[in-house]
Formats: sequence, structure tokens, C-alpha cells
Amino acid sequence: MTDAFGAFNRTFARGFLTGRTALVTGSSSGIGQAMARGLALAGAKVMLHGIEAPEQAETARAAIAVESGVEVAYLNGDLSQPDCIAALIGKTEARLGPPDILVNNAGVQHVAPIEDFPDAKWDLIAAVNLSAAFHTTKAVLGGMKERGFGRIINTASAHGLVASPFKSAYVAAKHGIVGLTKATALEGAAFGVTANAICPGYVWTPLVEKQIPDTARARGIGEEEVVRDVMLGDQPTKAFVTVEECAALCVYLCSGLAGSITGAALSIDGGWVAR
Repeated sequence: MTDAFGAFNRTFARGFLTGRTALVTGSSSGIGQAMARGLALAGAKVMLHGIEAPEQAETARAAIAVESGVEVAYLNGDLSQPDCIAALIGKTEARLGPPDILVNNAGVQHVAPIEDFPDAKWDLIAAVNLSAAFHTTKAVLGGMKERGFGRIINTASAHGLVASPFKSAYVAAKHGIVGLTKATALEGAAFGVTANAICPGYVWTPLVEKQIPDTARARGIGEEEVVRDVMLGDQPTKAFVTVEECAALCVYLCSGLAGSITGAALSIDGGWVAR
């Protein structure tokens, strides 16, 4: 046991990802920002991404850089556009080096009954939540294989494992992310590349906060009821998952001790899918 704990402590000493480059999409706030911060504190150079203008993301970028002491950059881009994804990958490689760690976290949401669901919203959610992850993975996987190391982490959701009403596009995309993760894991397994999906329950983020009024309208209930009965109703802990919990799991999956964890859909949902 002493040797095992010694290896654990050495792995998670500050700086164990020194020399690695991480690209985290959708990291200007919420889960993605917490993951980026965790990876930077572990020593990785980090490329943040969001749809905000660079000056709007500067406070977050600078804070992570100062706290971690590593190079942290930011690029904005619309992940529904494949050309923007190609540019994001190219600029990351030019600035920080080829990504050793790819976190596909960017996501959008819309809540409505299927018969009222706008076609444009379906297309946007499918593009950002699923297709973008395919395009980024395609762009980096070959290089990871050649270098003999890679960590691909996809932020799925409890909705990648179970469904809820009024979220048809999101549920479909997140189920797709879990499938993409498994296929990627099989293709990378012999080359030192792992791929895993983190499946959070409800996490208090700007994306979740914005869902409350839409869900209230779709269900015909009050916003307090949405939080109590819809969002936390299926989480036995009756508490929101924290962004720090998601970040800690992300960082662990990037370690050498997680080398045998691949193709997994890892729930962090307060017991939601255990029901």
C-alpha cells in the first residue's frame, strides 16, 4: 500500500502535466473553465475557447495564468462552423504545440416539446454538442497516436445515458457523444490514447441557469419548482454537482494512473442514473 500511495502522490504533485498542451472547448465559464484551471494547475499549457471576444475572456485567462504559472491563451470561435474548428486547432498548435489533451466541453441547449422544437435549434445543438467533437477529435487523434500519448475527454451528461422530456436535441447529441467516445477509445487503445465521457447531472452553470425559464414554460410550472422537482428531483443528493468535482475527474483521467480507463461514460450525478 505504501508504494501505491507514493505513486499516487507523485502523480498528483503540482506540475505532473508539465510539458503537455491542453485544448478545452467551451472554457470561458462553467465546467470548461474549471477543467481548464485544473489542467493548468497540474502544469499543462492551456488553450481556452469560447464565443466571447478576447477582451471579454481576458479576466478569466489572466487569473488562470497567474494562479498556475503556465501559459494560458484564449481563442474565440463558432464551433458550428468546421472552418472555425480547423482554425482553432491550427492556432493552438502554433501557439502552444499540438494538443496532448482535448476536452470537448462546448455545448448549447434549447428546451421545447418536439412538435414545437425549432429546426434551426436542432441543427445548432447537433453541430456544437456532437459534430464539433468529431471534427476536433479527427484533427488531433492522428498526432496523439504518433506521439504515443493522448487524452480525449468529452463532456457528455446524465442525458447521454437517460432521457428527459423537452430536450430531444440535447439528449440525442449527448447519447451520440457517448457513442463517439467509445469508438474513439477503441481506435486509440493500442497507441496510448484514451477517450472517456464525463456524464454530469445538473451542475450550476450559466447554461443550466438559462434553462430554468424555458423549462418552466415548457412544463407549465414555476421556476422554483423547476429547480426543486425537475433539476434536483432525480438527483438523490438533492444538490447540484460542482464544477470542481467535474474538473477533478477530468484531471485524474489525464494522469498515468487512468491509463486503463478508456471508453467509459463516467457518471457524476448525485446518484441520478443509479435509479
